[in-house]
Amino acid sequence: MSNFSVNVPQWNDIAAVNITGDARLIADVVIIPTSVGEMALSVSQFGLRIKMGHRLNYDYQMIKQEPMNFALSVEQNAEQIVVSAKDIIVEFSRSPFAFVMRQGERVVQQTATDGHFVRRYRMPPLARVDNGWFITLELGSSEPVYGLGEKWGKLDKRGQLVRSFNHDALGVNAEISYKNAPFAWSPDGWGVIVHTPAPVTHAVGYAPWSQRGYGIFIEDSALDIFITTAQSGSAQINQYTELTGKAPMPPDWSLGVILSKAYYKDVDELLATAKAVRQHKMPCDVITLDGRAWQDTDTRFAFEWDSKRYKDPKGVIDQLKAMDFKVCVWEYPLISVKNPLFHVLAEKGWLIKDKRTNEAYLYDWDMSAFGEVLTPLPKSGILDFTHPEAYAFWRDSHKPLFDMGVDMIKADFGEQIEDNNMLAANGESGMALHNVYTLLYNRCVYEAAAKYCKTGPFLFSRSAWIGSQCYPSQWGGDPQADWGGLAGSLRGGMSWGLTGAPFYATDVGGFYKDTRDAELFVRWNQSAVFSAHMRLHGIGPREPWSYGDEAAAAASKALSLRYKLLPYIHQSMQQAVQTGLPLQRAMVLAFPDQRESWSFEDQFMFGEKLLVVPCIKPGGHVSFYLPKGEWLRFDLAATKTQQFSGGQVYQLTLALDEQAVFIRKGDQIPVGFDVEHTEALKAAGHTVSDISGYWPLE
Repeated sequence: MSNFSVNVPQWNDIAAVNITGDARLIADVVIIPTSVGEMALSVSQFGLRIKMGHRLNYDYQMIKQEPMNFALSVEQNAEQIVVSAKDIIVEFSRSPFAFVMRQGERVVQQTATDGHFVRRYRMPPLARVDNGWFITLELGSSEPVYGLGEKWGKLDKRGQLVRSFNHDALGVNAEISYKNAPFAWSPDGWGVIVHTPAPVTHAVGYAPWSQRGYGIFIEDSALDIFITTAQSGSAQINQYTELTGKAPMPPDWSLGVILSKAYYKDVDELLATAKAVRQHKMPCDVITLDGRAWQDTDTRFAFEWDSKRYKDPKGVIDQLKAMDFKVCVWEYPLISVKNPLFHVLAEKGWLIKDKRTNEAYLYDWDMSAFGEVLTPLPKSGILDFTHPEAYAFWRDSHKPLFDMGVDMIKADFGEQIEDNNMLAANGESGMALHNVYTLLYNRCVYEAAAKYCKTGPFLFSRSAWIGSQCYPSQWGGDPQADWGGLAGSLRGGMSWGLTGAPFYATDVGGFYKDTRDAELFVRWNQSAVFSAHMRLHGIGPREPWSYGDEAAAAASKALSLRYKLLPYIHQSMQQAVQTGLPLQRAMVLAFPDQRESWSFEDQFMFGEKLLVVPCIKPGGHVSFYLPKGEWLRFDLAATKTQQFSGGQVYQLTLALDEQAVFIRKGDQIPVGFDVEHTEALKAAGHTVSDISGYWPLE
């Protein structure tokens, strides 16, 4: 297993890059000779791009749109080189290399100006080190920085050491996370995108390195970095997703409630749960067969039903369909050595290989995470998605599932490329393949759904990298079933949204260490109503009535509200696929001109109109900030509307079935129909976008 330690040499041992000769212009690229090789510079609609070094010639399609480079002009003298394009001017110092990038009169970014007592710079402006590249950027005093993937702590990454490296994080309590992307941005009007499949470490004003500089360590043989110029968070996210891809519109049924559990042990339990959902009139569209629910753990994964429990899987799916459920099944890209398929794929060369033997690599699970919580797993091979035939095999192997009536795949894991002895068919190995492997996995399974699913392509994936937003949606791992797990999950979703991924779901109720906390379950349901997708999941039942009558009533009220909000959710998703904006928008994104609101990181805007204050501690007490203007308390059942003046902090104590949600005075929310599932809408001649009325009435 990879750890978080980063072996960066001491700064005074690193030789900074120097420019060693004059620049030359080749078409729309400036080539500059340096002490570690040639540097290629270009300027496009995505800002300044700096490229150095070489890496494996394999296109992972992290970039979906090639930049349209602007025409350049170059001026140079003994001290500096000046590159100009449209309104962008970049000045490069020769010794050591340093830069200042301007747009008009505005300094967009520059080499960190943090000087050392005995050296010109505390950190080298640019350096080639044994295992990668290092570059520094300037941070203004108290300047916040956002993005960098799904992280559970503060949304403002200033002061943090963040590693873009996908982990099976086993929760939401540390820095490690499942979804990472080396894209960060500042409300001061710049962003940075590191185009690499490799791990990247970000010292964002991290005081042990420099509290006033942003150091970026890229564990790749090549340096390929964009410095973008958009002047707001929404524009930065739009620019990033123009480059790396926009999310497509999910199918209508995916907006409904997804029910899951780890796990339904047999057909009787699965069908009994489905029947109980309908008998209790619980709003729900999808039921999930998690890993052990339909696969034999000893022989998984091989697209085959556990024959000991499922004599007639098609018959089971037909019964679920008759109850108006969509069906989700689980998978991961590993094949047990106990399954004959392992030997077939190994013989074909379709599994990741071991450099030392040239045979299929045998992945040995770290058993410290198993035991009481999870079933121990056998040694396994890992599918090689860089092999075109293996990719096609995995994609097309989904066809029988979709033909049988499966609607959705839960694509789990994907973080297991950890050993530098692992070798892919394209020549990539170990850490260089680790992060991007999950992108290839996401893409393959989404393409399978697009090709074969009759009800529209939709994917739930746990691990993600640059570009995974194109294969929606993602869910937030395995949170602890407590109040900290709820808060961390919400921040993880917002942080992922600030990194250009608009669609996210949490494990409502928490995944592990469940204490059957009824109040927590209700508050988690209430907050998840206001997310792109909503899934109840964990170890143990997640049906509302399993938490008692009072909790069942409050949670059911929240689930009913989810369905009444479907037209608004649909509208917000349509905006997301155009702009890249997340449905859950942190205050810095929603109110860029009201800095006083940015520090309230546990509240968010849901779409453009609803301000949501989740209750993240017992007792119903919430403290929140309303931005400037007049606000109304959003409550479809209220007979009298409460009004609040913005620009101040409020406290409320909520009853168990109450939520703190607000709408600007003058705005309206489209309201849909009170139904138990989207098939009921269809039967009545409606879609999720159809509106029965508005709230509040004018």
